[in-house]
Parts: sequence; C-alpha cells; structure tokens
Amino acid sequence: MQCFEQISLRKAACPANVSSSAVVLSITSGGSTQSNMLHLTVLLLLLLSLTLPSTDDATGYGPVFEDQPVETIYPEESPEAKITMSCRARANPPATYQWRLNSWNIDLDGDNHYTLVGGDLVISNPIKNKHVGNYSCVATNDYGTVVSREAGVQFGYLDFFSSEEREAVYVKEGQGAVLLCAPPPHYPHELSFRWILNEFPIFITLDKRRFVSQTTGNLYISKVDSSDSGNYSCFVSSASIAKSVFSKFIPLVPLTERPIRKYPADIKVKFPDTYALVGQNVTMECFALGNPIPQIRWKKTNGELPSNHDVSMAGAHLHLYNVQYEDEGTYECEALNSKGKDWHRARVSVEAFPEWTESINSTEKDISSDYTMSCVASGKPKPRVQWLKNSYAYDKRDLKFSGLTFEDSGMYQCIAENRHGVIYANAELRVIACAPTFEHNPVKWRILGAKNGRVVIECKPKAAPKPSFSWSKGTELLFNSTRVLIWEDGSLEILNVTKADEGHYTCFAENNRGKANSTGSLSITEATKITLAPSNADVTVGESTHMQCAASHDSTLDITFVWTLDAHAIDFDREGSHYERNLNGGSSGELLIKNTQLKHSGRYTCTAQTPVDNVTASANLVVRGPPGSPGGVRVEEIKDKSVRLIWSRGTDNHSPISKYTIQCRDSFSQEDWRDATTSPPDVEGNAETATVVDLFPWTEYEFRVIATNTLGTGDPSSPSPKVTTLEAVPVVAPSDIGGGGGTSRELTITWTPVQPQYYYGRNFGYIIAFKPRDGYEWRKVTVADPEAKHYVHKDSSILASSEFEVKVKAFNSKGEGPYSLMAVIYSAQDVPSKAPASVGARALSATEAIVCWLPVTQHTVEGYQVRYWRKAEDSETSSQRVVVSSRENQTRLDNMRPDSHYLIEVKAYNAAGYGPPSQHIQIYTKKAPPSRPPKITSKKLKGTSVNIAWEHVEPFANESTIDGYKVLYRQAGKSTGMLFTTGKRSIDLPMHKDGDYIVEVRAHSEGGDGAVAQVRISGGGVMAAKSVSLASLLLVALLCLMGL
Repeated sequence: MQCFEQISLRKAACPANVSSSAVVLSITSGGSTQSNMLHLTVLLLLLLSLTLPSTDDATGYGPVFEDQPVETIYPEESPEAKITMSCRARANPPATYQWRLNSWNIDLDGDNHYTLVGGDLVISNPIKNKHVGNYSCVATNDYGTVVSREAGVQFGYLDFFSSEEREAVYVKEGQGAVLLCAPPPHYPHELSFRWILNEFPIFITLDKRRFVSQTTGNLYISKVDSSDSGNYSCFVSSASIAKSVFSKFIPLVPLTERPIRKYPADIKVKFPDTYALVGQNVTMECFALGNPIPQIRWKKTNGELPSNHDVSMAGAHLHLYNVQYEDEGTYECEALNSKGKDWHRARVSVEAFPEWTESINSTEKDISSDYTMSCVASGKPKPRVQWLKNSYAYDKRDLKFSGLTFEDSGMYQCIAENRHGVIYANAELRVIACAPTFEHNPVKWRILGAKNGRVVIECKPKAAPKPSFSWSKGTELLFNSTRVLIWEDGSLEILNVTKADEGHYTCFAENNRGKANSTGSLSITEATKITLAPSNADVTVGESTHMQCAASHDSTLDITFVWTLDAHAIDFDREGSHYERNLNGGSSGELLIKNTQLKHSGRYTCTAQTPVDNVTASANLVVRGPPGSPGGVRVEEIKDKSVRLIWSRGTDNHSPISKYTIQCRDSFSQEDWRDATTSPPDVEGNAETATVVDLFPWTEYEFRVIATNTLGTGDPSSPSPKVTTLEAVPVVAPSDIGGGGGTSRELTITWTPVQPQYYYGRNFGYIIAFKPRDGYEWRKVTVADPEAKHYVHKDSSILASSEFEVKVKAFNSKGEGPYSLMAVIYSAQDVPSKAPASVGARALSATEAIVCWLPVTQHTVEGYQVRYWRKAEDSETSSQRVVVSSRENQTRLDNMRPDSHYLIEVKAYNAAGYGPPSQHIQIYTKKAPPSRPPKITSKKLKGTSVNIAWEHVEPFANESTIDGYKVLYRQAGKSTGMLFTTGKRSIDLPMHKDGDYIVEVRAHSEGGDGAVAQVRISGGGVMAAKSVSLASLLLVALLCLMGL
C-alpha cells in the first residue's frame, strides 16, 4: 500500500488578474494513470503559480499622467535648435513611453532628430515640413496603456514689411483718416499693433479721436487736425515668438480748409459675428469717423448689457468677461454726433468647450460581477464621445460589463470632442478574485452601544467574489430576528440593546476562494437624555432671548451640545455677534441669541451627543419685524397716464401689513425713485393691486412696491419689467418766444425747446405761426427737430424792422398741443445803405497808422469794419480787419509792414450785414526804425547824478533817419519808469541811494523806436554794461575811492 501525500498551493494576497484561492489537492493511491494525471495537474498549477503577480501587486497601478504635451509654437529664427514635448506618468511598475505623430508611431531609433529623455520627446534641429503636426504620448506598464492628449507643433514666423515706400495720405482738416497697416505674412494669427509717430520709440497716444484696431492694425483718426501732421509707421508684435517689425513711414498731410466742415458719424471699424466660449473674455471693436468726434454707445438689442461688461478706449472697445450662455445675442454699436448717426449690429454666439458632467474613476471589481462605465460630456456643439482601452479604440458603444473576466482589466480612456477641443478621462479597471481577508479592515475591536439604543457592527472584509456572512456571539450562532438583523453587506444590527447584549461578536465570511473571520467586543453604556428642553420664544427685531438645553449621560463619556437652525448648524465663529453659548457645567448648553433679526426666526434644535449616542429637542423662535419685500410685481392695463400694478404679498413677519407704498422711476431719472400717485391714494395692507396715475405719456417706467406694518417699513420689491405708457397729444408749449435780428429780408423766431419728458409721443416737432402786426392771416411752418431752438423765415417781401406777432406749439404723432403765449418781434434790418465818407489816414510809424471817417447817419448802424492790405503783395481776401462800435469814427491800425504801400477801406454794418465800402485810401508806412542799438561810451558820477553817454546811431539805407533818442530810467524788475527825450548823445540822470536801476537808450525816428542798449546803476554807483571798457571801470573805481 502506497503512502498518501497532501500538497497545498496558497497565495496570501489578492492579485488583479488571476484567482489566488486556496488549492488543496489530495493524492491517494489508486492506480498509476490516476496518479500520473494528478501529478501532471499539480505540476501545471505550480507553473501557473510562478506566473502569478507577486504579493507586491497589491500596491501596483496603471499609468496616470502628471505632465502632458502642450501646444507649441517654435520660432523659425529660434537660436535654440530643439523642441521639447513633455510627458510624465505616475505608475507602478514605472511606465515605458512611446510617441505618435499624427497617430503614427515615431521610430525613435531610426530617426536621429528624435530623442527620448525620461518620457519627454526632444526634437533636435526641427524641420518645418517634417516635424509640424499633432503629437501624443503613450505610457505603458503591466496594468495597461494610456494615451495623452494631442498637442500641435507649429513653426512661428513674422516676416518683415515690404521695403517699398508708402504713399502720402492727404486729408482735409475735419475729415477722418484711415492709415492701413497691412501686416506681413505671419503665424500665429494673434498680433498686437501700435503706431510710431516720426521716430522710434515715440508711439501715438490713443484717445477718443484716435484708435488702432487690434484686428487689422489700421490707424483711425475720427477728425484730422493740423497737429496730426507727421510720418506714421505700423509697429507689429508677435508675443508667441517675441518678435516685432515696423512698416515704412506713411506721411500724413492735413490740408487746411476754412471754415472746417462738419461730417456725420461714419462707422469704419465694425465687429463681426463672433463665436465665444463659456468662461472666455470677448472684446468687440467699434470706431467711427466724423466731425464733431462721434460718441460711441453700446447696447444689446434683446436686453440689458451683461453685468460682466466693461467699455474702454473712449467707447471703442466693449469687453465681455467670463461669457455665459445668457450673454448670447445681437449687440449694437451706435456712433452719434451733431451731424448724424450710424450704427452696426453683429451677433455673439456662445458655445462651450467639452466638459465632463459624469466621468470615470479607477476601481476594483469582483470577478463575474456586473459593471457599467459611464461618460457624459456637456458642450456646444454636443461633444462626440469615444472609448480607448490600452490606447486602442474600444468597439463597445456602451461599456456595460455583464460577468467581468480578467480580460476586462486594463486602462480605459473616455474622449469627448467638439470643434473647440478635446478632453480625456482616464481610469483603471481591475478585476479581482480572492478569498476573504480582514487584514486591512478587521471588525472594530471595541464597540460601544447606548442602553435601549441601536448598534451596528460592520463586517467588511476584502473578498472576490462577494462572500456570504454569518455571525456568532461567543459560541452562539446568530440568526435574523425582530432584534437582530444581518445586513446584505455583512453588518450586524442589534435593536434595543441591554447589558445582556455585551460580549464578543465574530463575523464569518466565505466565498468559493476561501473563508476568514474577525471578532470584536460590544459594551453597553447609559443612554443620553434631555433633562431641560428649549422653549418656544417670541421677540421683536433687535431684542435678545435664550434657548435652554441640558442632558444627562454616561459618566464615562464626554458630551457636547450642537445647535442648528432649520437643520443648518450654527457657526458661532462667523455669527458671534448674534449667537453665544452659555456653558453652565458639562451637562448644559444654553444658547443666547442677541440682537435678533428676521433671519433668526425658525426651528432651533439642541443635540446632546456622546461618542455613542445623541438626543435632540427643538423649539420655535418667532421674530417679529417690518414686512418682507413684495414679489412678482408686474404691470397691466397700460394707458397714457396710468397703469395697473399687481404684486404678491411678501411675508408679514408676524405683524400684519398696514399699507403699501408704490414708487416709480422713469427713463429721465434712472437713479431717482419717487413715490407715485395712486388711486385710491392710500393702498391698504390687504391689497395686491393698485392703479398708478399722473404719469407722463410715452415714457418708460419701472415700479416697485414697499410694505409697512406697525414695526416699520420693509425692503422694496425688485423693480417691475420696464413698460412705456401710451402716446398722447402734447400739453406743454414752448416757452420764451422771441427773435428778431438776422440778415436782410429775414424773420428769426426763437424759443426754448420742450423737455423730452413732455414729448408725449413719437415724431415730435414744432409748428410756428407768425403774421404782421396789422395782418389777419397766420402763416404756419413745421419744424420736425424736437431740439430745434430757432427758425429763420426768408422772404424778399419782408420789410426791414417790421413788427410781427409769433407763437409756437408742439405736435407729435397723436396731434397738436396748445400754442404758447404770443410775442412781438421785429424782422431783420436792412444793411446800411451808405458808405462812410471823408475817409482819411496817415502813417504813424513803420507798423502803425491811424484812419478816421465821417459817421453814417443811419440809426441802424451798429459799428464799422476797417480793412487794410498791401496793394502789391497781399490779396484783398487776406486783408487785416479792425471792428469798432458805432460810437467811434477813428481807429489805429497795427501789425503793418515797414515801407509798404497799403490800401484801406471802411464799411458800416449791423445785424443784417455790411453796407457798401468807402473809397480805397492809399498810404505808405514809414521806413523801419534803426536796427542797431546805441553804443554806450561812458558812465560818469557827478555828485548826486550820473552821466550816460553814447555814440550816434547811423541808420541803414532802408531805415528811417534819426530824430533823437529816448532814455528810459526804471527800477530793476519793473517795466515802467521816467522817460526822457533828447537830441544830444548824453544825459544826466538823478542818482538813487538804494536799489538797482536800469537805463535803456534807443534811437527815435519817424519809423518808430530802434533797438535798445542797457546799463545798470547799482546803489550809488554804475555797474558795467557788456560794452564798458576797462579804462571806464578803473575811472569809476577811482571816483569811489575819492568819495571815501
């Protein structure tokens, strides 16, 4: 009889891909064939055991990316001849790496441009037509393979501008100008633009008149003036490749035009239809040419501008920050000046990058169990979702596993993609099979339970497939009953526990791979009980109150008190100004509520808890105060001067509402809410509707409602939607009717325009009625401009200074309003019919003359205009002009040229215009005064005077003959003093004891005063002038010494 042998093969851990259940093979004698087969089976199992993962596999895991490649722009002119694409994955065992270009594996050994450094791919001496494309990194270890996101490599460049000269731009002053940038070829497309003026680095300053588009680079000047003259160059920068270039200079030449014309607003920079992604920032450009400089206004056609908007660059930029779906819509830019307006509209469509709403996570699942992997992504357009397993496309549309096998283990990737981008979600699925083990999660050794309470003892071994569970207390096997329940997950529940339930409890777990058990001890403590419960309280806003709470508990346990308001825990740190705990010993947790507010109303719950159990008690706090804000304010029955307002009652805060106040504001006073007039005047507290009266027709209003009770007035409701009252006939007439004046055969009528709130309707304008004072028939004209202030009626039959009666009324699309009070005005005077007579003139100097005339006797003359110009050199249109009142009959002419032949004419004028000119008078201005100053030759002290001498000035041939000399004697620092005239070449001047004095000497001629020479006299002596000789200085010093 042969000996029997028992061989056991056991694995302690739970590997990921194979079963490690205990294998017990009992071999007994019973025939050589059976024995050989059993020995063969044992050998196969031994070989299989050698291929099983080691016990360290319990800590292994598949690759998880920590660093992935990013979009890269390589400057073509980069001095660093390499590109590095990053890739690093956390994995155990460590991952190996492979790279793909445009989804094809890169041959790292066969191409010397590529080098693998760790997981990073280094491209040496990159070549544009070879290395441009989309790169991805593949990381692999024993548990599977994952693919990184794709990242593009592009070559960045910014060429130089053309070397051809740019043509000059000629623009009339007042007109707008556009200087084209025309940037050179470049990549990427994002550039920034500035403009150089005359030389680098002087950049033009942008303001409401000048704008540079960051889309085209063009420079826009809304209206050109003379200061814009210069040479302009477009300066282009690419931040991606850190390079800048600038264009050839473009000369801008403003052309003088007088008077400068005005031009209506004309939008030249127009933002296109735009796609924005949720969370991004968007900038829209809008700029207009025009004179006066147009104002830029933005609005959203289907609602208010988003709260997250900002306007900059004097209105040319509209920024939308952190764009959301509700920001989608049509946006309008309006450019407006006094000559006209222009507008542009474009749509902003909001889409979204893919974003996971449901993703995948690494998990372990029991063999043969069911499992579903779910990936859901949001985005606009809706993303397309695909799956990868170990870097290869997975052919299952829905990843629903029924009866998992080891082959289902691996690295899974969920990829969501739309036209805006791609996102990846990675997870490892590990299918396991192992016998139950409590190694990492044994039954808790000591379990506490409160008397008469409920105890749950958890049993959570690691096992695959799921084991069956049983429990014992000591040696007694436990079964389900009314007090004892074994849960499906293995936990043991005992109800209404007593001291008799104390003891040792053991959980047994068993599956087809093996079995295990774990034991814990249950101890029973005294139950916690509320001994003093909180009571209901009723207070008014601002008062204080308290809630009591005390409890008994097991003396071996610590107790704490937790307070909640309507199931939300009270944060005593954040709300310390209102809540305070009053701890009177360890068994009390009184709550003090200070300065109560309406928000403090509610149900307060005190929870007394120990590590074993907890009990609660609750009470209600009523806080009475002013009512809450009404809700749902809406407007119905809209008429021209009234609307019906409806709202829903807000909370009365435990004090009945006594009345409501209706407030309104209109489009003319956006920030000014005012009490509205209602019918009935007093709105009772039980009302939910009221009629608002005395409104302005055709005016945009919004309304709000405020409730009041005996404890005060509450917060106002949210404003109602804006509504516009119906149109009505105007009732307000223009005021301050007047006029008169103007040019011949004109009747000028003026008035103060009606304020916009009194337009009462569309198509607002004025009807002007006028007639001669002794006439019977009123003549009427219509002015369609609501802001008009005057009307000029021209009629050749109107007599000068005729008396007219005038009145003005307003009209709109609904009809005509009442006339204003009648006013009496006079038509324009005739221009003077006579020219000034006996005009005479004479030259006073080389640059001045005087002209006189006999006044025109007509009483309508208001003044005279004198024109003068050089006969040969100047045109009559460029003549100089002097205007004097009718009280004058002479005037001085200045700023004339020396030794010149002038023509002079005089005209009378009044409000109607200029009368006929006088005959032209001819005069010749004097030759110019001497241009050389006298040369000071000596300064001598003579007792209390000083003698100043100078050389005679010899005039040039084109200068006037010398008539004498003028000497100005003044104190230093002042412009006036004593003036002396002499025909000699010296003068004695009184000597002052204190201070410095200046002596100015100049030649005098009929052409005027010549150039000046100066000498300073200081404190009883003479300081040398620049031309004073050394001998003179010595002489002055000697005289001073003799005086001592």
